Amino acid sequence: MKNRLKQLREQNDISQEKMAELLGVSRQTIISIEKGRYNPSLPLAIQIARCFNTIVEKVFLLDDE
Repeated sequence: MKNRLKQLREQNDISQEKMAELLGVSRQTIISIEKGRYNPSLPLAIQIARCFNTIVEKVFLLDDE
C-alpha cells in the first residue's frame, strides 16, 4: 500500500513530531508509515485522514492504483 502522508503533512506544514502528537503515536510510527514499512490500523488510518479533512482513500492507495 502506498500513501500520501508525507506530501499532505508537508502541504499543511505539520512536522512528523506534531503529526505523531496529534495522533497519539510515536514519531517513528509516522516515519515508518511514510516510508511504506508499516500499514496503519484502520482506526489510525481514519484518524490520519481526518487530520487533513479528507477520506482514507485520498491518503492511502493500493499498490495497483
